[in-house]
Amino acid sequence: MTPHETPDTTEAENATPLPKFSELGLSDAVMAALTDVGYETPSAIQAATIPTLLGGRDVVGLAQTGTGKTAAFALPILSRLDVSQRTPQALVLAPTRELALQVCEAFERYAAHIPGISVLPVYGGQGYGVQLSALRRGVHVIVGTPGRIMDHLDKGTLDLTELKFLVLDEADEMLKMGFAEDVETILADTPDDKQVALFSATMPASIRRIAQQHLNNPEEISVKTKTTTSSTITQRYLVVSYQQKVDALTRILEVENFDGMIVFVRTKNETETLAEKLRARGYSAQAINGDVPQVQRERTVEQLKNAKLDILVATDVAARGLDVERISHVVNFDIPVDTESYVHRIGRTGRAGRTGDAISFVTPRERRLLDAIERATRQPLTQMHLPTIDDVNATRLTRFDDAISEALGKTELIDTFRGIIDHYVEHHDVPEADVAAALAVVAQGGTPLLLTEEDIRPPKMPRDGRETRETGRDGGREARGDSERPPRRERRNGPPLAAYRIEVGRRHRVEPRQIVGALANEGGLSRDDFGAIDIKLDFSIVELPAEMSTATLKKLADTRISGRLIELKADRGPRKKDRPAFRDRDDRGARDGGFRGNDTRGDDDRPARKPRQKGRDS
Repeated sequence: MTPHETPDTTEAENATPLPKFSELGLSDAVMAALTDVGYETPSAIQAATIPTLLGGRDVVGLAQTGTGKTAAFALPILSRLDVSQRTPQALVLAPTRELALQVCEAFERYAAHIPGISVLPVYGGQGYGVQLSALRRGVHVIVGTPGRIMDHLDKGTLDLTELKFLVLDEADEMLKMGFAEDVETILADTPDDKQVALFSATMPASIRRIAQQHLNNPEEISVKTKTTTSSTITQRYLVVSYQQKVDALTRILEVENFDGMIVFVRTKNETETLAEKLRARGYSAQAINGDVPQVQRERTVEQLKNAKLDILVATDVAARGLDVERISHVVNFDIPVDTESYVHRIGRTGRAGRTGDAISFVTPRERRLLDAIERATRQPLTQMHLPTIDDVNATRLTRFDDAISEALGKTELIDTFRGIIDHYVEHHDVPEADVAAALAVVAQGGTPLLLTEEDIRPPKMPRDGRETRETGRDGGREARGDSERPPRRERRNGPPLAAYRIEVGRRHRVEPRQIVGALANEGGLSRDDFGAIDIKLDFSIVELPAEMSTATLKKLADTRISGRLIELKADRGPRKKDRPAFRDRDDRGARDGGFRGNDTRGDDDRPARKPRQKGRDS
């Protein structure tokens, strides 16, 4: 490939009049999919990138997360695919499995009108069987993380000899996470005549070097975002794990003084599921999504306008163009992956000068999306805390007081019932206050007015933005006695840690980042859940959260690193067979506390692999 040190540069700004998708040269099938999702005008990065990629030229795109870059490369790739070819034609490399899944979902959405197309996500933590079966059947587009892609290349289960398109998504993040060597190897193992698109939020020297070495005469496209949100909208966020979201939303509904509300989720199925859960909790909620017939959609929106419905659970597409004055709150139950969607969502409230509230649920792994939103909108989001039981009870008492005050204003009814109460007091010799309390008991029915710990247990709140793992009602100890719990080590930030033993060590050529990557993927752990990692000759000691659910512990125990079952269990100190007759010189580092998990950029999926053989066939 011809190195190109000074690529042509194009600056795309949102202020520039943009063409419509129909003017960019996309295939009819792709245009049909865009019509389905309601897209008409491309973003700046899409308008600048799509024609260049359709023309066959390599691209270096400088764009932040949330500028619409996924569609910028997915749409032209889908427009040029040959469905009759069953070997992989397009490979997209992403730094994390979450991003890989998001990109894969986008490809499937845009390929809805292309018969027979197959898109496969490939990442660590997923069983090999699913991936191998799909590869044998034939796949057109692969979206994967570098570690698992390398593993398939080493095993000879992935054939990239006929690859036509390769995309490096969030290239700077991949290099920060230690994937530089893998990315270089993958690029070298692919055909020279492939088309390459590299997207990065920044352009450090390492990215520039990859572009010069592996891209052929690329056009450099830089995007300046000017997305803003209304100043009348109060924007807040809550750091919460996925499992806590429904309970968190229920408590917010208890304490927020809302009129009408839209709750946004990512998928059509989730709209129905969440709406049903809200109705079961006594709220007036309905779902709208792309599958809801237009007549029913109009009826539901009318009910929202007329206060016969309070909560609408919707997808981005279904809520497009929705304008209801009653909407005082927007909740991003699933935070959007691009800033344009975020702006469109919260724009459903605070319209025409009115005030509005936007609340976004953010899992610890989605913090980068939150940062991207703040950069793009140039407005900070305020962190909120999950309402406590006392907060909920205070709100309920206030509303109960308001209901009594409102009833006292109905003079005729009060006079009627006063006579009934007087009659009861006279014949039963009961104080009026006790009668009033008894009537309150009758009025509350089977739902208690005030909550207690027995009625609802608050999920453990994140501390300093870090996720506390879901542990169940008894702290995740339901299947293991206290005697089996490992000793705890308290720390200032993050959950208490405990030492766990895994049966893999230096003898098996294991590295700290392989341990972090494997355990993070299998157990759903974040980087902040790791403490010290001490790698011995035949085993390793890893500090992990002291309280993990039985399900998480089982997943971790069944994890394999370097092809070995790690058999994770609480560390009880040196076993007799582990005590050497003399100190192993290679264990001297253990006295320094070992490797700190927080000091590494954990590999999100990187599996262990055998040393590569020089001259191996592609």
